[in-house]
Amino acid sequence: MTWLKVAIGAIAIIVGLVWIGQGLNIIHGSGMSGHPAFSALGLILVLVGGWLLITAQRARAGAATK
Repeated sequence: MTWLKVAIGAIAIIVGLVWIGQGLNIIHGSGMSGHPAFSALGLILVLVGGWLLITAQRARAGAATK
């Protein structure tokens, strides 16, 4: 289950960073480009992905000490 959290967390961070870039009009060529709402959603997605990675790391550390 930990590997699933790591995979989803990593994908969420990558997608969130792309959305931030599009929302801030750094990445062009999409309907999302230049719409600040997508940068806010991207930030939320990056935070959720980071939380998943942190909880996965804590679960691994807890399993290693038992």
